[in-house]
Amino acid sequence: MLWVNIAGMGVIGLIIWWFWLYKSSSVDMSDGVIEVLVKDGVYQPAVIKVPANQESTITFFRADSSPCSESLHIPDLEIAATLRLNKKVDISIPAMQPGRHAFHCQMKMYTGELIVD
Repeated sequence: MLWVNIAGMGVIGLIIWWFWLYKSSSVDMSDGVIEVLVKDGVYQPAVIKVPANQESTITFFRADSSPCSESLHIPDLEIAATLRLNKKVDISIPAMQPGRHAFHCQMKMYTGELIVD
């Protein structure tokens, strides 16, 4: 019985880490192209840096068949898009001042951050 409790606590710990504490590496738009892979419950990369005062395009590729991965929302920028399975979708980011903007799926299980720097 003790081992079952320890295993259960371990699983709970992994869930907390995966959905709330995990931070993937960031990517900078220095080469002008950013492609975000939507797979296995995460955006890869989940932190994207784009230059301030310059329009940018981010390409999302959805390889995850989960219904939650189908939508992309960037509420601060009033952007909402449908990501088709195994298709690339370009999202235009307008020129704006430096700041941080969260993006996520409809249920906020897939999360990321857009940094305008």
